[in-house]
Amino acid sequence: MELDRNQHSVYLLNYHLVMVVKYRRKVINDEISEYLKHRFVVVSQSYGINLQEWNHDIDHVHVLFRATPHTEMAKFLNAYKSSSSRMVKKLFPEIKRQLWKSAFWTQSYCLISTGGAPLEVVKKYIESQGRK
Repeated sequence: MELDRNQHSVYLLNYHLVMVVKYRRKVINDEISEYLKHRFVVVSQSYGINLQEWNHDIDHVHVLFRATPHTEMAKFLNAYKSSSSRMVKKLFPEIKRQLWKSAFWTQSYCLISTGGAPLEVVKKYIESQGRK
């Protein structure tokens, strides 16, 4: 496992993100998914985010990415969701028939931090500190 570094810290911050299409409309095909992935990479460059894995179903996407300790996650997600929503509807006008309002994504999302060791292992390690 390779750790990320900056001037003052060493870190490994992986996240699993799930975003769902508004009203669970079944509008994501391979072409749209590739465009959404491209927008993710473009927007993420300003936030210190590195895409690790991307996959989709017809009504949602799963994303695995790495971030920095300084990443403003809420700002990034808002920037990505608004940018991708606007652009995907512009480039794929057929989506407007199923999503007639401005939003492509639901307001909510699922963001889970992922780590190397299970929580129980980390808890036991911390508990054992200072013992011989």
